[in-house]
Amino acid sequence: MPIADRSTYLLPLAVELLNQWPANRLVNIVCHGHSVPAGYFRTPEVRSLDAYPHVLKGGLDPRYPFAVLNVIVTAIGGENSVSGASRFTDQVLCHRPDLLTIDYGLNDVYSGLAYSERAWRSMIEAALAKQVRVILLTPTHDLSRNGADPAWPASRWQELHAHAEQIRRLAGEYGIGLADSFAAWEAHYAGGGDLLDLLSAANHPNRLGHELVARELVRWFPLP
Repeated sequence: MPIADRSTYLLPLAVELLNQWPANRLVNIVCHGHSVPAGYFRTPEVRSLDAYPHVLKGGLDPRYPFAVLNVIVTAIGGENSVSGASRFTDQVLCHRPDLLTIDYGLNDVYSGLAYSERAWRSMIEAALAKQVRVILLTPTHDLSRNGADPAWPASRWQELHAHAEQIRRLAGEYGIGLADSFAAWEAHYAGGGDLLDLLSAANHPNRLGHELVARELVRWFPLP
């Protein structure tokens, strides 16, 4: 099964976001994951307003000016998907999301593909059982890219590639959304950009890096 159709997957939600008072309602987008959606820049500095969940809201507000849109971040710095899955019901689904994003690729290299796949499947299936629409995110990059820093081994970059591929495969298997951050960053380099344009630290995006991720998410929101 291919990933969801970008033009139709969130169309019911987009229609909801166009409703005006008193016909509108609170719409919740929950961003689950690790330090990147949590807003860590140069650890321990946290800049939530420059992280992609907030940038996403800033991109959606002009598009849906009548919406009561709440972006909730359930991300924890340093966490992987196995830990994220263990608190999924109590700390994520409790917010009754209309849309859920999941972003654990950077840290899942430490738990491995098999454990990560089970955790991602657990979260996806729990969300779908509640009729929640889901968008998976591939990882952003770090200093392991193409040997950018000898302290970050090439093997890590290969593992990030493998996790990005696994996330893409899961999105296709479940027919859900995919925001391909990994590919968006590659496109930045292809256009003449540099890795350091996008990083605030060895493995955390800066504002521009977050904007690339938010742009991939905004593309899923059609204007009916």
